[in-house]
Amino acid sequence: MRTVVLATGIAAFLAGGSAFAADDQPLPPQNAKKLSEIIAKVEHRTDFRYVKEVDWDSDGYTITYYTTDKAKVQITYDPVTGEPK
Repeated sequence: MRTVVLATGIAAFLAGGSAFAADDQPLPPQNAKKLSEIIAKVEHRTDFRYVKEVDWDSDGYTITYYTTDKAKVQITYDPVTGEPK
């Protein structure tokens, strides 16, 4: 019985640990543009080829994409205005 209680406690602790870590990440403001709208702006840029990565932090969305001539471009967008910083 003690083993079952101990195993259940450890499992709950491990499962809850990742949930607590997720709370540390900043969230976009309530009035932020939809990410899909910002991505659409990137896709309409001259010589756009594909999006490689999208990151979020308190500064905004950082979007990494490549152009048709294989150049890597990294731009941070304001989440509220949807404009590059």
